[in-house]
Amino acid sequence: MSGLITGFSGPAVCRITGVTYRQLDYWARTQLVTPSVTAAQGSGTKRVYSYSDLIEVKVIKSLLDAGLALPRARQAVNCLRDQVGGELKSVSLVLSGSNTVLAYSDGEIIDLLKGGHGVFNVISLESVTADIDTSLANEPEAPFDRRLQYA
Repeated sequence: MSGLITGFSGPAVCRITGVTYRQLDYWARTQLVTPSVTAAQGSGTKRVYSYSDLIEVKVIKSLLDAGLALPRARQAVNCLRDQVGGELKSVSLVLSGSNTVLAYSDGEIIDLLKGGHGVFNVISLESVTADIDTSLANEPEAPFDRRLQYA
């Protein structure tokens, strides 16, 4: 019996999200974003990322582009994972300087970093997923396919 696993190679993730391969590699090694399809297991193996991983990478890049330091972005993403799980389209990130809050469409707001007042940027995660979808439509490389044999 064999199963088809579809995902995205590291270089494809970089093209789609706008991060450098060096950033992506560092984030994988420090477990900020781990490839959920296939993790690297030594020299010569390739990481394979899922669509959800693409969204996380793009969110982290958005946080960094908005001026958050990587440790603060890591803290915000970990809290985001705990608070939202897979429902990213239903929320927006609100950034105020070095502070981040999570705003639900029903008006509920959760402080991801235990602080923050005043709003400078709002990142709609729905627009992040739309941006990823647009990039995927223009992606010359088909998603990485791998057939695995199950015992």
